[in-house]
Amino acid sequence: MPEKTEIQSLSQRDQKHLWHPLTQHKIAGEMLAIVRAKEAVLYDENGKEYIDGISSWYTAMYGHCNEEITSRVSRQMQELDQVVFSGFTHEPAVKLSEELIKILPPNQEKLFFSDNGSTATEVGIKMALQYHHNLGNDRKVLLAFEEGFHGDTFGAMSVSGLSVYNGAFKDHFLEVLRLPVPTGPNNAEVLQKLRDLIVSNKIAGFIYEPLVQGAAAMKMHDPEGLEEILKICKENEIVTIADEVMTGFGKTGMNFASQYLKTQPDIICLSKALTAGLLPMAVTSCTQKIYEAFYSNEISKGLFHGHTYTANPLACTAALAGIELLRSEKIQQDLKRVIRSHEEFSEKIRKHPKVRDLRQLGVILAFELDVEMERYGDLRNRLFSHFMEAGVFLRPLGNTIYILAPYVITDEQLKKVYNSIESALEKF
Repeated sequence: MPEKTEIQSLSQRDQKHLWHPLTQHKIAGEMLAIVRAKEAVLYDENGKEYIDGISSWYTAMYGHCNEEITSRVSRQMQELDQVVFSGFTHEPAVKLSEELIKILPPNQEKLFFSDNGSTATEVGIKMALQYHHNLGNDRKVLLAFEEGFHGDTFGAMSVSGLSVYNGAFKDHFLEVLRLPVPTGPNNAEVLQKLRDLIVSNKIAGFIYEPLVQGAAAMKMHDPEGLEEILKICKENEIVTIADEVMTGFGKTGMNFASQYLKTQPDIICLSKALTAGLLPMAVTSCTQKIYEAFYSNEISKGLFHGHTYTANPLACTAALAGIELLRSEKIQQDLKRVIRSHEEFSEKIRKHPKVRDLRQLGVILAFELDVEMERYGDLRNRLFSHFMEAGVFLRPLGNTIYILAPYVITDEQLKKVYNSIESALEKF
């Protein structure tokens, strides 16, 4: 008789062929197998539950497997699943353009589809560079904030300031200048540096994460300072590109973080919560002025960028359902409830001796855990394990603890998240 083969878990089977993102597999343990998700909860293969405190990288903001979204996508699957978007169009894309324009800042007019956050910013960068090229301007330099993060494709890496993500590729990057984020006290210094850079460089575009730098550990900056930066850029014909991949669709308390400012960007990059965590898709929007620089009898002046799944009908349908949810009274009430809850929790822990730089914008709450790093070795992984043992999925960035949970998270679930943080403050 043949030998019985041992039944392996999903986590064990995973190790044979899969290469995971942001993972050094030689020192990483097994990947946790998630078999089901609903609303704000993930379920692993052993039946354990985890509250998704970061909305699975800021995507599933209306909850996992939201029936209003999945039912509409299911119906769309029976009519049109995929079609080339070059030379063709379809109802989900047209309808999405109409609805998205309604909630974007009023200067946005045209939408270009791609398929993830990196490609959204890649398209934005190409728009800025080609805009000047098409107009005959000799501008090839880009400007970005220090410690910004805009994705993993080459243009996006070029403008990102976190070397841990892209150090191996820096010799191949576009030319990029860096500007400190405005924090209030340093605003005058930042603005003077910007003016100096403009005088001595031919800057085509400025890309920035408005108000919150996600991968830089949810660092928040001053809206007044950013407003002045954008004004100076506009005065000097520098194309402004707002990377709202993380901040978009309600997370900051507004539909988009750019809406906290009077000066609106020329280009906006969107993904993540765009399709509510169901399907991959991205949008890069722009003003009519940007679009017109590409509108020509010369074929070479067109934006020759495309993806096979551009404007996929199923992804467009998911995005449409997500926008309707975002505008609904229920989700708006949920947003306000979570914001109030974060404010109350912030007051509770604000004076704790281990809490440093407590900050909140909308449903984003973050702070630094002020401990001696030497005592705890790999603090980030220890914190992660602590939260997971408590049934809470939080993904610390170094010693930064942050919450960015689905809007539909219940008060009881929020309390469990807060309790896990309070216990970490006592444990570490």
